[in-house]
Amino acid sequence: MKAVVMAGGEGTRLRPMTANQPKPLLPLVNRPIMEHVLRLLKRHGFDETVVTVQFLAALIRNYFGDGEELGMSLSYATEEVPLGTAGSVKNAEEALRDDRFLVISGDALTDIDLTDMVRFHRENGALVTIGLKRVPNPLEFGIIIVDERGRIQRFLEKPTWGQVFSDTVNTGIYVMEPEVLDHVAAGESVDWSGDVFPRLLAAGAPLYGYVADCYWEDVGTHESYLKAQADMLSGLVDLPVDGFEVSPGVFVAEGAEVDAEAVLKGPLYIGDYAKVEAGVELREFTVLGSNVVVKEGAFLHRAVVHDNVFVGPAVNLRGCVIGKNTDIMAGARVEEGAVVGDECVIEAEAYLSNGVKVYPFKTVEAGAVVNTSVIWESRGQRNLFGPRGVSGLINVEITPELAVRLASAYATTLKKGTAVVTGRDASRAARTLKRAVISALTASAIDVQDLEACALPLARFETAREDCGGGIYIRTTAGDPQGVDILFLDEDGADLSQAAQRKLDRVYGRQEFRRAFPGEIAELTYPARVVETYTRDLLRLVDGTGVREAGLKLVLDCAGGTASLVLPTLLGKVGVDVLTRNAKLDEANPTETLAERMRDLQRLGELVSSSRAAFGVRFDPVGERITLVDENGALISDDRALLVMLDLVAAERRGGLVALPVTTTRVAEQVCRFHGVRVRWVSTSQDDLTRAAADPDVIFAADGRGGFLMPEFSSTVDGIAAFVRLVGLVARTRLTLSQIDRRIPEAHLLRRSVPTPWAAKGSVMRTVVEAADGRTIDTTDGVRVVEDDGRWVLVLPDPSDAVTHLWAEGPDADAAQELLEEWGAVVERAGT
Repeated sequence: MKAVVMAGGEGTRLRPMTANQPKPLLPLVNRPIMEHVLRLLKRHGFDETVVTVQFLAALIRNYFGDGEELGMSLSYATEEVPLGTAGSVKNAEEALRDDRFLVISGDALTDIDLTDMVRFHRENGALVTIGLKRVPNPLEFGIIIVDERGRIQRFLEKPTWGQVFSDTVNTGIYVMEPEVLDHVAAGESVDWSGDVFPRLLAAGAPLYGYVADCYWEDVGTHESYLKAQADMLSGLVDLPVDGFEVSPGVFVAEGAEVDAEAVLKGPLYIGDYAKVEAGVELREFTVLGSNVVVKEGAFLHRAVVHDNVFVGPAVNLRGCVIGKNTDIMAGARVEEGAVVGDECVIEAEAYLSNGVKVYPFKTVEAGAVVNTSVIWESRGQRNLFGPRGVSGLINVEITPELAVRLASAYATTLKKGTAVVTGRDASRAARTLKRAVISALTASAIDVQDLEACALPLARFETAREDCGGGIYIRTTAGDPQGVDILFLDEDGADLSQAAQRKLDRVYGRQEFRRAFPGEIAELTYPARVVETYTRDLLRLVDGTGVREAGLKLVLDCAGGTASLVLPTLLGKVGVDVLTRNAKLDEANPTETLAERMRDLQRLGELVSSSRAAFGVRFDPVGERITLVDENGALISDDRALLVMLDLVAAERRGGLVALPVTTTRVAEQVCRFHGVRVRWVSTSQDDLTRAAADPDVIFAADGRGGFLMPEFSSTVDGIAAFVRLVGLVARTRLTLSQIDRRIPEAHLLRRSVPTPWAAKGSVMRTVVEAADGRTIDTTDGVRVVEDDGRWVLVLPDPSDAVTHLWAEGPDADAAQELLEEWGAVVERAGT
């Protein structure tokens, strides 16, 4: 059999280490990653190997040559343009047509038993056998479920936490029959997991998964790079470490000089001809490359130092990576997570803070304190975007400097001359950050249309209405006056899709920001009559017939937020009698705590009851969500408000689709069936709900948290539009909200959150799928298990916190509670 080693990737997340060398040549304990892979192939009898190359291909060819030094025969298949994982193998088809072959990545560290994997493939008569491994965090990989015989049942490439149904992932190691190449288009970018395997699985081809009990680490981030070094030194990988083990865990290569007065606390590695002077302290998981010099008094802990580096006296290196041919001068300090590229000079007493990346060929001046990267990088922060955009504490996590970098990254994803809408809530912090955002956008050749303080639905409306490329809205975090959210909008006024978020994240991580030439500096304008235009279109598109005839009296609470800037213009044209509270901007209190919200809702209920109003509505501080109070002054919970609105809309439309998240009570299905309406279940992602609402057949959508989408006007959450729609519905139905609520069956939906370590989330979801044996499961978002009697439970990992959420519904509260406890115990056991 032949083997194919894929070595064409750029390794962008590992920059600046991969800025001037391909990822397969990065050293692990002083040998390139790909050399460890080739030695593994040699050990299992794969002497003839094809290497697919693209990025900096010449460096790989020059290093390994024809493979004679390794006792192998190497040939190369060069891609002119990136062809993807399958396209690169197809490019080498001429050498692979004779027999089955093995495909393995050249940039992953593993000791997998390839001989046993080939045996498994042969005995099962598989077309493709995929090497599988169970990992704690499956988000960056393709997840796979196999049956008891190893045949693949389901897989999904790079899921979100809501889509995780297993912790068994694709290692990128495959045994294949040559006919599989007939399913790969020549000369095109084709991916095994994203393109070829789904088609083969759908066609019923024999695809098998070999679950390996081995070590496997995808060396794709700086953290995994350091981890792989530590794992090799700890003996967790069945691969040889060159050198002499002079004491337990302390490996010293040929020609190295280590002074007897140096302190060595293994496991650690000292490369060929390195020199370690007296007074040096080398601690656990430190790796020194060839020809490294470490001067007296230096301290290194978990530091990986590449070849030909000078480490001066009293230097302190902790948990960092130092590129080859770099000089670290006396007294310099490099902290955890920092990466210094090749051929840099870090002068005396300089300080590089946590996570700083220094691009190759740069000099950091003596005494400099570096808190941000010197030049382009790829930090790849896992949680740049959360459920509310980019969020954090004001002037601690979210600073004007961060806002500038984020806006610069966003501008870089757009064409020069594009217009972007900006807006904010009533807070001073949002105003300050918006000014920083505007300066960054205009400096990047992006025209800005600033709405100043405005309701969030207004900003979404203006972004979608005008010829704009997107928008940025800054608001105080709901319920947290110390927090702030920066929301990025697409050209339709919706939150950025996950794909667009990842693109922005990559640009931000590399800090490869575009700057305008002096003549390209963009303009800042303030659009006129935006509120009037919004009001006109809203009243034109949302049915308001019968409102004036009904003579409704309402009580509204604007919560001191930006809805108060729209309602005066709107209410005069709706035709209702309104009592309004908190109808002015409150800069000092731009959000509300739960206690303040409940207090104001109680007051709202009292006013509705005493004034004999039809109902009351409380807007959130940015006008995006609403809370309802019925004519008796009783609060209608968000869950019941969804059902009330759904019943009203469905009764009037008598057909079409409604889009609801999978966490919604199935009473909604009963309501829809009664009125001849169908339900489309979507994930809890706001992005999915927005996309669903854009379908012409969808007549209503809601998120169950006070957010309603009126598709006839907008496919985004809009509290003001929902209010106008509700007024028209109530006016025409001539029923009160409490009467509508009473005719809807009672729901028994309970929720619970279980603390779950990040490392256990994948195994938790696999355990849930296994525990659901024989029952119906739905993986629209998380895993929903449906019992034979209709009871159901949904298990959903939180995307930003170390918890797993559970929803359970039954015919009564006791049945729902019993189900919640049963599956809560499953999650708790799997998470320990």
